[in-house]
Amino acid sequence: MIVKGGFTTYGEPIGILMLETKFARPVGDIGNARTFDFPVRYRVVRGASPDRVVRERDESLIEPFIRAARELQDTGVRAITTSCGFLALFQKQIASALDVPFFSSSLMQLPLVWHMVGQKGKIGVLTVRKESLTADHFRAVGAEDVPLAVEGMDRSEEFSRVFMNCSLTVSDRSLDLDFGKAAAEIRQAAVRMREKEPQLRAVVLECTNIPPFRGEVEAAVQLPVFDIVTLTKFVNSSL
Repeated sequence: MIVKGGFTTYGEPIGILMLETKFARPVGDIGNARTFDFPVRYRVVRGASPDRVVRERDESLIEPFIRAARELQDTGVRAITTSCGFLALFQKQIASALDVPFFSSSLMQLPLVWHMVGQKGKIGVLTVRKESLTADHFRAVGAEDVPLAVEGMDRSEEFSRVFMNCSLTVSDRSLDLDFGKAAAEIRQAAVRMREKEPQLRAVVLECTNIPPFRGEVEAAVQLPVFDIVTLTKFVNSSL
C-alpha cells in the first residue's frame, strides 16, 4: 500500500474561508468547528468584514480571498467554502483560480432544491440583509430562474446587532449573543415568510449564522430547510 504524501498535516477535508469577525458563533455556525463531525481547517481573510462583503460588495476582496483559498489548498484540503452567503457574487472568480472544488454560498443549492420540489411554488430565502441580496447574487449561482420568496433579518435588533453591525473595535461584551432573543427574531422572520407566501415549498438559509437556529425555521415553516451546513456535509460526503 502506498500512502500519498505532500503535505505537513492530513485529515482535514474541508477548508473554510472566514470573514474577519469576533462575534459569538454557537454550535451550528460554520465558524464553530464543533458543528461538523469531521475535521475542518479555517483561514481568516484579513480585512473582509461583513460590511465590505454584504453592503459594499467590495470586489477588491476577490484577490485576498483567492490567496487565502490557495493557502488552504496548499495545506491539503480537498474542498473549500466560506462563512458568508453573499460571497456567491464571487463564486466564478474564486473557483476558477483553484484546483479543488469551491462552493461559496448555500445559495448554490437553490437550483437543486427547485428541481427537488418539482419546479412548483417558490423557494424561500432567509437572509441577513434583504436589501443587499440582489438578482446578481442569484445569477452568480445559476438561480436566476428560480421563483423566490426572500425574507431578511433587517428588522431584527439582536441578530443584526451581533452579526451585521458589530465592529472588531467594540467591547467584548457587545460581541456576545442573546441566543434566546435571536432565536425569537428568526422564528418571527420565518413566520412572516410563510404567511406572505402560501406556495412555499422549501427554505434555503443564506446567512451562515442562522443554522444554529434552524429548528426555529423548521418549526415555523414545516418544510425542508437547507443551509451552508447541509451543503458542506454533502460536499464532504463526496470526498
